[in-house]
Amino acid sequence: MKYNILVVEDQQEISDIISKYLVKEGYDYSVAGDGFEALDYINHQEFHLVLLDIMMPGIDGFEVLTEIRKISELPVIMLTAKQEEVDRLKGFDMGADDYVVKPFSTKELMRRIKALFKRVYHETDEIVYHHRELSLHTKSMKLYKNDQEIPITSAEYNLLSVLFKNKGQVLSREQLINLAYGHEYEGYDRNIDSYIKRIRQKIESNPKNPEYLISKYGAGYVFGGEKS
Repeated sequence: MKYNILVVEDQQEISDIISKYLVKEGYDYSVAGDGFEALDYINHQEFHLVLLDIMMPGIDGFEVLTEIRKISELPVIMLTAKQEEVDRLKGFDMGADDYVVKPFSTKELMRRIKALFKRVYHETDEIVYHHRELSLHTKSMKLYKNDQEIPITSAEYNLLSVLFKNKGQVLSREQLINLAYGHEYEGYDRNIDSYIKRIRQKIESNPKNPEYLISKYGAGYVFGGEKS
């Protein structure tokens, strides 16, 4: 799901920073500079979350929240410089879902957003890739064969993740390095062969005659493909 977030903040330097991080996390967003503009956005567009500053000219965030709750259960995270407990309680009593006090860590704000989306929209970061008896769990970074966990290192997980995602495709050593470890990888191309060997010892019944992870002479490796 592609989430759309409304940032309601009258200080442009703050909204610019938040917007930058939202883009980095893959969210769509709009920015409203005051409460009236925010309500206009909400009446004409669909949003999944509102980041709502309290202290604004015109109408404040509490008034905006009141108007939102008259028509919608749209999730709202309040942004405020106020630190008094009474103000936080007021926001929660009026229907706010979460509260972040300025100055705040933008990275923490992004985590709060993710946590709220999981809770409200029942989203999960866990993706499970399957091939025959094997399954790779992306959130826990665990590998299973016939429901039995196979211990793997983080380097092996990175390589397996690429192989599962590109099942049936022949990938060269250079492609595997770039996809699994990035262009800054400082090891030798042949190190991939060592990783492949260790993975085969863990997943193959006969590592010398592999069924899952096949070598393509002069080309690279293919996971889940036919033997050459």
